[in-house]
Amino acid sequence: MRALVCPELGPVDGLELREVADPEPGPGEVVIDVSVAALNFPDTLIIEGRYQFRPDPPFTPGGEAAGVISAVGPGVDLAVGTRVAAMGTEGAFAEKWVVPAALILPVPDGMAIEQAAGFTMTYGTSYYALKQRAGLFEGETLLVLGAAGGVGSAAVELGRAMGATVIAAASTDEKLRFATGLGAHHTINYADGDLRAAVKEITDGAGADVVYDPVGGDLAEPAFRSIAWNGRYLVVGFAAGNIPALPLNLPLLKGASIVGVFWGQWMMTRPAEAAPNVRELYEMAAAGTIAPRISAVHDLADYRNAFADITSRAAMGKVLLRVAPG
Repeated sequence: MRALVCPELGPVDGLELREVADPEPGPGEVVIDVSVAALNFPDTLIIEGRYQFRPDPPFTPGGEAAGVISAVGPGVDLAVGTRVAAMGTEGAFAEKWVVPAALILPVPDGMAIEQAAGFTMTYGTSYYALKQRAGLFEGETLLVLGAAGGVGSAAVELGRAMGATVIAAASTDEKLRFATGLGAHHTINYADGDLRAAVKEITDGAGADVVYDPVGGDLAEPAFRSIAWNGRYLVVGFAAGNIPALPLNLPLLKGASIVGVFWGQWMMTRPAEAAPNVRELYEMAAAGTIAPRISAVHDLADYRNAFADITSRAAMGKVLLRVAPG
């Protein structure tokens, strides 16, 4: 089978498209014939050796995909031929992917395989962040940084669905138009304006009850200074590249909380708690309340341009790799 292989930790240019042996499922595992895989920002960090864990090279990156079950291991009660989405930490950028059965989600009838491939991680992360970590209430104000990216765009949609007033912040007017189409009530271009002043004006000085931050970098401090009393600041990721350091007097003065969001770990350690979220997300998708937006679909051989969409922060919605012909 074809697989995108990381022979050593480093830049994306070091990846190689190779022929490798087909995998076999072990106990509790399934093999998926991958149709479409999704890129996420953590994939770039894993390849470069800058993520929370470091796979030993050589390995195949990719943690999210959708396709059809082609084989099951002992102890697995899933049928070959079932359309599924899956998540993991590595292995998705290949024609076949071995995944623990516990990380498999059947794809609902009517959902395109492309949408299924880019649905799980972004919406799962954002819903967990807003529901469990922030406890977002109807009527509160939500500020979303990086509002046109994968998790940011999902947060905009979900915040609107949960009854919040959503302020979408992004780096270009084109991205802000995209966020408005997702349901944002207000927008801020933080590339050519004062983020803190804009939030203050929009909220009549009250600030944002919840800040959703997948960007980090220089935006973190002005965003935190824009938070309301008893606000919750969600640390989702660091797309800007720099991990910020906040003065700890700020949460004291604001009576605010800094809350970490690690959805994958929650899914693996608390699957019974996580299951209702997945059901609710699929119900919202079926009702048309949320709809994954696809920024670009690249063939597997065009992986360099796909990664460039992510690292340049040019994507609006999900970036996908088409693995199977079609």
